[in-house]
Amino acid sequence: MKRALKIVIIIIAILIVILIVLPFIIDVNMFRPQIESELSTALGRQAKVGNLRLSILSGSVSADDLSISDDPAFGNQPFVRAKSLDVGVDLLPLIFSKELHVNDLTITQPQVALLRNAAGRWNFSSLGSKSAAEAGSPAGAGKAEARQSTTEKATHPANKRETTPAKSDPSAPSSNPNLTVTKLAVRNGTLTMADISTHEKPQVFSNLDITVQNFSFNSQFPFSMSANLPGGGTMKLEGQAGPINASDASLTPFEAKINVDGLDVEKSGFVNPASGFGGLVGFSGTVNSNGRQVQASGGAVVAKLKASPKGSPAPKPVDVKFSATYDLQKQSGPMNADVTLGKAVAKLSGTYEIHPPATVLNAKLAADNMPVDDLETLLPALGVTLPAGSRLEGGTLSANFTITGPTDKLVITGPVQLVNTKLAGFDMGSKLSAISALAGAKTGQDTTIQNFSTDAHVSPEGIQTQNVNLTIPAIGVITGNGTISPQNQLNYQMNAKLGASGSVAGGLTQLAGLGGKGGTIPFFIQGTTSDPKFVPDIKGMLGSQFNPAGQGQNNLVNSITGLLGKKKPK
Repeated sequence: MKRALKIVIIIIAILIVILIVLPFIIDVNMFRPQIESELSTALGRQAKVGNLRLSILSGSVSADDLSISDDPAFGNQPFVRAKSLDVGVDLLPLIFSKELHVNDLTITQPQVALLRNAAGRWNFSSLGSKSAAEAGSPAGAGKAEARQSTTEKATHPANKRETTPAKSDPSAPSSNPNLTVTKLAVRNGTLTMADISTHEKPQVFSNLDITVQNFSFNSQFPFSMSANLPGGGTMKLEGQAGPINASDASLTPFEAKINVDGLDVEKSGFVNPASGFGGLVGFSGTVNSNGRQVQASGGAVVAKLKASPKGSPAPKPVDVKFSATYDLQKQSGPMNADVTLGKAVAKLSGTYEIHPPATVLNAKLAADNMPVDDLETLLPALGVTLPAGSRLEGGTLSANFTITGPTDKLVITGPVQLVNTKLAGFDMGSKLSAISALAGAKTGQDTTIQNFSTDAHVSPEGIQTQNVNLTIPAIGVITGNGTISPQNQLNYQMNAKLGASGSVAGGLTQLAGLGGKGGTIPFFIQGTTSDPKFVPDIKGMLGSQFNPAGQGQNNLVNSITGLLGKKKPK
């Protein structure tokens, strides 16, 4: 028994010695030209690896570093630069035959640069494309035979691990490299994405992890990806991709489920900062591409929404259900979305075109009878400022807007209507006291609005409102036109047609043709949206006293004498 134990101990000791000594006996650097050649041929780019080391315990060959050149059309900086490359190998062929059979590849801490030019083409579009040219030459044919020989050895039943066969596509282009890898992984990478036709700040994705099973250029393969998003938040993708498009890798078909959490729109760089759009987005949906068009659909929750350069974050989240199609060549497509806040629902439909640094929209927003109480919390996000201390309560809002232009210079036009609402905390009657003819208006601490409608035109230059029609039961009907500057300065010329109740009374209401039943009073609204000023239009008042029949002088005299309490001349 003791003798048997000694034999076992001796065998274990010999094995340990072998494990220690083998890495020094086998010079794995002899395989470096083969690894570089196979990577360069498969990718169509020059690939370089550093010093190689053999790890018997993990069954892998490790390189100190890895670099893959970029498409020359995009510069001479590396497309990929990694701290290390681990190549999983079959040990027995390596030890006894000194043959390298690759099972998996793991790239650690890579820095990947994704660049797009003005034509919309990516620097990774040409990956693998040079293989086709090589295959057509005698030298290329020799490389192809070498690759096939290596692949056949790697996939021989005696050397290959049990795996689920990938779905083969018989229509896949024959120019793709005949290369398969059981597992391909990227760990703790950094991906920088930029458009070289603009001077916009690049977007940086950190902590990038990618896992691909049964990778092949010519068949579909499952993948998963996760990363920290630019500006904050995380993203996860899981699905299938392939076969790799031989002419343009960016047109490779795929289907995946996507989950985004905590995307900071304003800090991410995905939206032009000048547009004023911001918020924290959580999204769950699907993304599918047939190699020509990408279709995305799902639901999102936007917290702290900001939709205007002068807006502030909304206190309540907004729900969005949307679908969109993106044409990979034209960089455009249709979109549809339902935007919900409480019981208020608005429908957005139209098209978009990506023209860096902005996206151009051509869309319509339809909203019918949305409860004002739900919308009121959204007003700050839209940059709408109400008079200080006031808020809208009750009623409904309807709008039918056309939205056109780049996102940083949007133009929004269309009719808007408020019905049966109340501007709580705003005594319009007291504000109108500056206009003597309207000094008798009594609205109380809250101003009840039976109807408000206008044709709005919103642009970076400000807001224009035409055909304003405001019905306030305590006063009458107020009409006019005006503008609101980007600094919220008011410039309105209005007319108040007094109600039949005769509730408005004051000194100037005795003027002929003014005040009383059916009287019309012109005035201005100036100041700011938070502190509006109501100013009498004296010129308008006097001008209204002259009639076409030439009796203006008599009317003016009658008005003044009536105001002074004297008997009117006959």
